[in-house]
Amino acid sequence: MKDVQPLKARNQYVHPSLELSPWPRQGAAQMVTVTDDMSDFWPWDELEQGEQLLFVKAGLRLDTLRKLKRGDWQIDAELDLHGENTDTARIKVAQFLALSVQKNCRCIRIIHGKGLSSKEGLPILKLKLKNWLAQRDEVLAFAQANPFQGSAGAVLVLLKSGKKDK
Repeated sequence: MKDVQPLKARNQYVHPSLELSPWPRQGAAQMVTVTDDMSDFWPWDELEQGEQLLFVKAGLRLDTLRKLKRGDWQIDAELDLHGENTDTARIKVAQFLALSVQKNCRCIRIIHGKGLSSKEGLPILKLKLKNWLAQRDEVLAFAQANPFQGSAGAVLVLLKSGKKDK
């Protein structure tokens, strides 16, 4: 390497410095409060044994819920909450909903599990998810998944369309 001489620099291009976008910083700041509207204290605090998750916002046709239960909508995204505790699950659900709306997803599936590995053997996240989803503005309806989509361990969620009419 003694005889090696560096090349003479000709026509060097100076890359302009990139300014950081304010969006990532704003997004991180907003994530702190994104779960504020996902309270655990809700009028329904219990699920009967074998009760299905069903919800539709006021003003929507019941046909919407029937179509959701039948699996008429294509599932655009999925979140698996297996192994999560209540606190981490709440954050993941909030982030997943925000991302799904941003990506214009119409129907999503959230797998909460059947609670087989919980201390009581009960689906704790199923009840929490029911409460959280009912409180979110972007959620129009949700229903327990069909056997071929996850059955009692998953819920299908119909979201507001993110597209704006001009």
